[in-house]
Amino acid sequence: MGPDTLLSDAATPAASTGRRRLPIGAEALPEGGVDFRVWAPRCRELTVEIKNLRPIPLSAEAGGYFSTQVDEARPGMRYRFRPDNSDQAYPDPASHFQPEGPHGPSEIIDPRVFRWTDAEWRGRRRDELVIYEMHIGTFTPEGIWQAAQRELPALAELGITCLELMPVADFPGRFGWGYDGVDLFAPTRLYGRPDDFRAFVDRAHALGLSVILDVVYNHLGPDGNYLKYFSESYFTDRYKNEWGEAVNFDGPDSGPVREFVLANVRYWIGEFHLDGLRLDATQQMFDASPDHILAAITREVRDAAPDRNTIVIGENEPQEARLVRPAERGGYALDALWNDDFHHSAMVALTGRREAYYTDYRGRPNEFIGAAKYGFLYQGQRYVWQKKPRGTPALDLPAESFIVFLQNHDQVANSIAGQRLHALTSPGHWRAMTAHLLLMPGIPMLFQGQEFAASSPFLYFADHRPGLDRAVRRGRREFLGQFPSIAAPEVSDRLADPSDAESFRRSALDPAERQTHATAVALHRDLLALRRYDPVFGRRPARVDGAVLGARAWLLRFFSDEGDRLLVVNLGPDLTMRPAPEPLLAPIEGHSWDILWSSEAPEYGGVGTPPLYRSGYLRIAAESALVLMPAARDRENRKNRRQRDG
Repeated sequence: MGPDTLLSDAATPAASTGRRRLPIGAEALPEGGVDFRVWAPRCRELTVEIKNLRPIPLSAEAGGYFSTQVDEARPGMRYRFRPDNSDQAYPDPASHFQPEGPHGPSEIIDPRVFRWTDAEWRGRRRDELVIYEMHIGTFTPEGIWQAAQRELPALAELGITCLELMPVADFPGRFGWGYDGVDLFAPTRLYGRPDDFRAFVDRAHALGLSVILDVVYNHLGPDGNYLKYFSESYFTDRYKNEWGEAVNFDGPDSGPVREFVLANVRYWIGEFHLDGLRLDATQQMFDASPDHILAAITREVRDAAPDRNTIVIGENEPQEARLVRPAERGGYALDALWNDDFHHSAMVALTGRREAYYTDYRGRPNEFIGAAKYGFLYQGQRYVWQKKPRGTPALDLPAESFIVFLQNHDQVANSIAGQRLHALTSPGHWRAMTAHLLLMPGIPMLFQGQEFAASSPFLYFADHRPGLDRAVRRGRREFLGQFPSIAAPEVSDRLADPSDAESFRRSALDPAERQTHATAVALHRDLLALRRYDPVFGRRPARVDGAVLGARAWLLRFFSDEGDRLLVVNLGPDLTMRPAPEPLLAPIEGHSWDILWSSEAPEYGGVGTPPLYRSGYLRIAAESALVLMPAARDRENRKNRRQRDG
């Protein structure tokens, strides 16, 4: 079979019935009864077995689909499909809920029962986004939707505008990150019922918070994945996938597979009122068809919510800029990509460690200026760690095409003890870099607990069956072995066991630390208020330039008709700009600089801010960040005289 045949096959979706919301799954009908439809070309016959009802055969349709309507079926009933009179029956590939987990029966869910109150919600624009990544199972000690909902007002008050939920597609076991999900349409029973998820989203919208979901379309987990019993065409061996079998987006019978994924997109956006998606590891979503699946997913998100702002974010390790370019320029039209380069530079600057994938970063001022102005630092240069070029040209992309962060679930866990950044560097460094993160161009993202310097770690945890748990433990140790400091036996032997419930329990946040760590909360709250309400920092797109001031110091100048702002960051010792041959330091005519904000303010845990000028020269304290604004010279002169006379 030639490539033209493959592409033609991939572009032909299976037929679907007009009366259904989605082409697959069990749907409760307005007039009563339930309509069942499943793609199962591997089966000659298919029967649905509903608890307390007689088995009902499904009728075969063209393209390998089977369907039937069962008038006696009702929401809340549990069911399985039995293929070809086999000894085993299986859950619905498009199950909307698995109350007993992936190995149990599916439950019929009617989404119309939930009463939404967000009819006026229009979502958040991209230039308004401040993202908060969260794992529902550890966001609160209870680890359920209802408990997480209780904490949402605190996030809204902080200045967060968008919640990014780690995957919730159901997976086996008692706990996990969610990236080995196997029931893509079924929010995991570990956090509550589907309507609890809906209530969480509804409450978030009432507080002005968008909600996007991290979804995994590059592979399915190894345990509880029954798709192959319905069709072997869900997966392909034509591509090598890092975590399992690659999903078949462009081979024989790929049309229904694409339909399955696109229906899942529409399901989350439509039936849960989500505001967008974060697409995990897009480089492992292989597709040689003319209409790449990433472009199709993005269109599906837009079409599913035409009356509100939506956002599609990608994780893309190779840093392919085409993902966020518009379709008319050959792109896939995603909104933004995670910017690992910024994180890696910050980690080197704050910890001094340059090993494994931090090898190609120096943590120098020019890197932070470059990230602020151009997004990715690697846009095609050779990358020593990978022994090949990394990235593609992205100089034309706006700052809002990049998600910048100091922590995320992966990077916190990729350490010996799941330590958070504030525990790896000095308080002054942490405050100063936080200021750079939250005021720089781009879309800032916080990881849960970052805003109050959580004392809990975030570890890798996954509850797998015996045998598989050992393989996961071994794989985790091998992955972290790329860090020489962790590979040593005396260190690697101390790594937390992913399958140990204690690893999960220790990762849970303590919401009371919002009060006991109030200085950290104040730091983030005030910086986000500056970003949102200051007439210069609040301008989008930002007009910004930067300059190196010293070996560990730099500035960003934000230009505006309202009066410029300087963000000055000094990770080194006290710095006096004498001489100061840097034009970006020059104030606007008739003015000098005055302090608008300081990371060393006592309310943030700082030691106080010395006077800005010393003998007429700017002075920046060690390990600090300042925000400067123009002040009329006569006012500044009076201020300096008071300081001198005092």
